[in-house]
Amino acid sequence: MSAGHPTLEQVAARAKVSRGTVSRVVNGSAAVSAQAREAVLRAIDELGYVPNHAARTLAARRTGVVALVLSEERGRPFEQPYFGEILRGISSATGAAEMKLMLTFTHSPADRARLADDLRTQRVDGVMVISLLRQDPLPGLLASGGIPTILGGRPFDPATVQGRYVDADNKGGARQATEYLIEQDRQRITTIAGPPDTAVGIDRLTGYRQALSGGRERVAYGDFSETSGAAAMQELLEREPLLDAVFAASDNMAAGALRVLERQGRRVPDDVAVIGFEDSAIAPRTEPALTTVHQPTERMGQRMVEMLLTQIRDTSPTGRPVICDTSLVIRASA
Repeated sequence: MSAGHPTLEQVAARAKVSRGTVSRVVNGSAAVSAQAREAVLRAIDELGYVPNHAARTLAARRTGVVALVLSEERGRPFEQPYFGEILRGISSATGAAEMKLMLTFTHSPADRARLADDLRTQRVDGVMVISLLRQDPLPGLLASGGIPTILGGRPFDPATVQGRYVDADNKGGARQATEYLIEQDRQRITTIAGPPDTAVGIDRLTGYRQALSGGRERVAYGDFSETSGAAAMQELLEREPLLDAVFAASDNMAAGALRVLERQGRRVPDDVAVIGFEDSAIAPRTEPALTTVHQPTERMGQRMVEMLLTQIRDTSPTGRPVICDTSLVIRASA
C-alpha cells in the first residue's frame, strides 16, 4: 500500500481480475463485462481506492481543481458536526488523488447564479454540492453549463444531475430508530424532524412515519441545530406532556432535547427515551450518552470524490446514486 493509499494492483487482487481490467473500469471503458465491472467497483468501494489523476491532468487539459459548494443558509453549517466530517472525507480523497479542493459558500439564489458563472469561468474540473434546499437552482445551472457535478444528499429532482449523488439511507435509519422505540414498548413516540424544505428532513420524517404504520404521529420541526432541538422538545412537551420517546433527526437536535428534558425533571431513558441521527462526535459525550443512527459520513465524502473523478472522465449521460447503509448504535439514552 503506497503512502497508506490502496493501489490499482490491490484493487485487482481484491476483485480477482487483471490490472488492465481495473484500469479499463477506472477509465470508463465499455470493454468490460458487467460481472467484472461490478467486482471492480465493489473492490474500489471496500478498499477506498481513489485514482491518481495528476499524470493525466495536462494531457486532458484539466485544471486539477475541484470545487466543494456548501449551498446553505448563513451561519448554520458551523453548528453541525456533519459538515466537518464530510469535509474530512472529501479532503482526504482529493488529497489522495492529488487534486486541489476549492471550498465556497452560497447564501441566496443570486449567489448561486453568480457562482455557476464563476465556476465556468474558472474552469474547475468538477463540482460537489452539499446541503441543498428545495428550490436550489445551483445543480441545474451547473448541469446546463456542462460542469461535472455530484451532490451530497438526495436532490428533490434526481434527474437534475442524472442520478449522481451520495446519501445515507435516511428513511431506513429513521425507521429502524422508531421501530426500536416501539420494541421497547414506548407508547407516545414523538419526533423532532428536520426542515421540510430539505430532502434529508423529509426522508427521516418519512422513516418515522413508516415505522408507526399509520399510528398517531407527534411532530415538531427544527433546523438541525441544538437550539432548534431544544425549542422543538419544549413544544412537544407542551402538546404531549406524557410523551415517553423522542426520535430526533440529528444528534444536535437530540442534544438540545436532552437539555430540556433534564430541566423539566424527566429522566432519560427511564421516563423518556431519546435517539438521534448521524452518530457524530457529540453522541457519546452527551449525558446520558446518546443512542443514535450511525451514518458513514466521512466515507460518504470520499465516495463523492470518487464519483466526481469518474464523471470527469466519463461521457455517459447518467449515473447511479450511492446510498450508504445506516445502523443503530445503542447507548444509555434509549
